Amino acid sequence: MESYDVVVVGGGPAGATAATDLAHRGYAVLLLDRGGRIKPCGGAIPPKAIEEFRIPDELLVARARSARMVSPSGREVDMPIDGGFVGMVDREQFDEYLRERAELAGAHRRTGRFLRVSRDGAGSAVIHYRVGEQGERCVRARAIIGADGALSEVGRQCVPGADEVPCVFAYHEIVRAPQAGFDGSRCDVYYQGRLSPDFYGWVFPHGDTVSVGVGSARKGFSIRGGVSALRDSAGLGSAGTVRREGAPIPMRPLRRWDNGRDVVLAGDAAGVVAPASGEGIYYALSGGRLAAEAVDTYLVTGDARALGLARKRFMKAHGRVFMVLGIMQRFWYASDRRRERFVSICRDPDVQHLTWQAYMHKRLVRARPLAHMRIFFKDLAHLCGIVSP
Repeated sequence: MESYDVVVVGGGPAGATAATDLAHRGYAVLLLDRGGRIKPCGGAIPPKAIEEFRIPDELLVARARSARMVSPSGREVDMPIDGGFVGMVDREQFDEYLRERAELAGAHRRTGRFLRVSRDGAGSAVIHYRVGEQGERCVRARAIIGADGALSEVGRQCVPGADEVPCVFAYHEIVRAPQAGFDGSRCDVYYQGRLSPDFYGWVFPHGDTVSVGVGSARKGFSIRGGVSALRDSAGLGSAGTVRREGAPIPMRPLRRWDNGRDVVLAGDAAGVVAPASGEGIYYALSGGRLAAEAVDTYLVTGDARALGLARKRFMKAHGRVFMVLGIMQRFWYASDRRRERFVSICRDPDVQHLTWQAYMHKRLVRARPLAHMRIFFKDLAHLCGIVSP
């Protein structure tokens, strides 16, 4: 039986990053990805991700320099990015680049569907997987990183509580960008209950194509119908459809990411998608790196408690942002009346500045206490109905 130091299950941003980092450290790594799957995603990545994870310019299919918020009543609020941009990627190209980078770093890459984990006579992990119709295969590993997406099969089998995380189901359609009348440097976000009763709809530029999608956790709501209505609202109803994709997206980080023995989760499998915004690429990249660091410490020391460092370090860096965004989503997305006020608040220059600073640099901004105070009182006035939307 083949043996590896680490088997990484899942070749998205989290898994590919973990495999790359561990291969660079000299470990024997197998990157096992089932292939043929493209996650539905708006494809936005902040400058922090481009810099920290060395994303080449040629992967950016567009640069968004503003966002437009659309309220339930149709009111539009533009939020320009002062002196910066948000990079846009196509997940089909982006994820494949990351997998190829892992292979160039020395990771062994294999296409196969993960089945289960068993134990050999010595108690070592044995990973069972299937390659097409060729039957079941096995490899042995000292450690496993489960980066196989929301509702992770690795997590379900190995990590207590991993099957309890609530999810939003996201669906989008990649369509041809109109040759005239379409702003390819602006992301549009629709906060309208008719498109999504508990999340939002998006129209994001991808160069020659556009991602049009919605997300919702509401049972019985037709997200395909929401996307169809959104395409009509955005003037893309007759645009040619390139592909359609749907998948669950976790709504909050898991309480535990490891099994206390030799398995740790990363990316969507660990639940690291930001509430309110649904942003996941940067946090998947970051979570994959932290999982690799935790596994490295475990393999060096033999102390399985080191696997818990992945979650501990991630929550220290991003937990507060996730908490604030979670509160925002639960409150502001609860009704169209509140969405109307939320979009109105986005007109405020202080809100726009602090929002973009927090997004671009992936941290809460504390440098302008007076601005925070002004925002607090403006929010309070909206909540109390003192000002009109």
